[in-house]
Amino acid sequence: MKGVVFRHMMYERVTSALGKRPPQISHEEMRMRQRTFCEQLPIDGVAIITNNPVSIRSRDTHHRHRFNSYLHYLTGWHGEEGVAVFHHDGAWKCRLYVQERDVIKETWTGRRPGTQGALKDWPVDETVSRENIQSDLTDLLIQANQIFHITGLDRDVDELVGKTFDEILDPRSILDDMRVTKSDAEIALMQYAADLAALAHIEAMRECKSGMGEWQLQSIIEGCFLYHKSEWAYPSIVGSGDNATILHYNENSDAMNESDVVLIDAGCEVDGYASDITRTFPVSGKFTEAQRAIYELVLEAQIAGIGACQVGSPWSAMHHATSHVLAQGLIDLGILDCSLEEALGDDYNGLYRQFFMHGTGHLLGLDVHDVGGGRQGDEVPERTLSPGMVLTIEPGLYFGAWREDIEIDTKWAGIGIRIEDDVLITTDGPVVLTSKCPKEVADIEAIVGNN
Repeated sequence: MKGVVFRHMMYERVTSALGKRPPQISHEEMRMRQRTFCEQLPIDGVAIITNNPVSIRSRDTHHRHRFNSYLHYLTGWHGEEGVAVFHHDGAWKCRLYVQERDVIKETWTGRRPGTQGALKDWPVDETVSRENIQSDLTDLLIQANQIFHITGLDRDVDELVGKTFDEILDPRSILDDMRVTKSDAEIALMQYAADLAALAHIEAMRECKSGMGEWQLQSIIEGCFLYHKSEWAYPSIVGSGDNATILHYNENSDAMNESDVVLIDAGCEVDGYASDITRTFPVSGKFTEAQRAIYELVLEAQIAGIGACQVGSPWSAMHHATSHVLAQGLIDLGILDCSLEEALGDDYNGLYRQFFMHGTGHLLGLDVHDVGGGRQGDEVPERTLSPGMVLTIEPGLYFGAWREDIEIDTKWAGIGIRIEDDVLITTDGPVVLTSKCPKEVADIEAIVGNN
């Protein structure tokens, strides 16, 4: 009972600091999205947006279903086997195929709105039972000259489309550009998700003690998400010691040692919108000299990257800014013995990449690695930063003692540091949505273990 009361008090501390949850995206905004989308379709075309398939976890047990972000963006519909079809019949209309009411199935797996409930409570014009999709959708397809459809998610729909069309166009070429710029309502949800994740990270710092399991810090953070009607936006990474040097480590199964730093990369999802935060801190509550040197270098690089988040700047500007700081810092610390030009390489692929292997950031939204642009360093057409974009800035340095491909002084071995914040691009400069989560050395050392 004491443990339950303690955990309740911890989460209520977060609740009091969190503030009121913003409203969900309105039907009016979704209708505006539908109009913007349809205006870019040919009048003789049909666009189909299907839901994600259900996936099996083991035998007859399924993973918890997560809706397709495109379907959510346009309609807010989450029900399994949902399909939205946009077609022109005097005006553009959204037809939604849904599972019909079935008391027996609903008794086992939950209530369904059915066609009548979907038409009444969702921003759509027409609803049809999923059971009738073969004949009903075929009629629409026969009348169309072009089809926009994302294949590979719904086998039945793929088959119907494939029988009618040889060429299938991709609606993501339109929708991805739309999703890049966030509305005020989207930003409010993302700010709330950022605040919740930031406060959850602080609770993990407070509870951290030598000998705890990585999984216990994971439970604190993810429990905080659930307590506030949220969930993780991606599998949480809690890596201590050498595990912190593995970029996507998520076993979270080792006990933490007094001399370790622990890297936590964890974010939550609020009404579909993600936050993404990484903090690294000493298990003991005090950085060693070597740990602090690497941490302060990464922090300096991150601040430079955030500073490069200016309207009109190229997408690569953040990566270039962080890379210059990291490369020079590795030379100054004696980890690299070369010139800055050699460290950076011809195309930011030089020797510093031994220790900083990933891009500086990615777009953020309904997907944690959101659509509309590559990560810095990717070979994709480069975007220009514009107001309303939300992205991450997350430089890091990793010195795995287990690696056989590098030679490093033993004092750096086993140190992995990454610092990540979510940044909104505005005409007045970058706004750090995750600013509630401390990252200065003095602030972190004052919090860790101080519950």
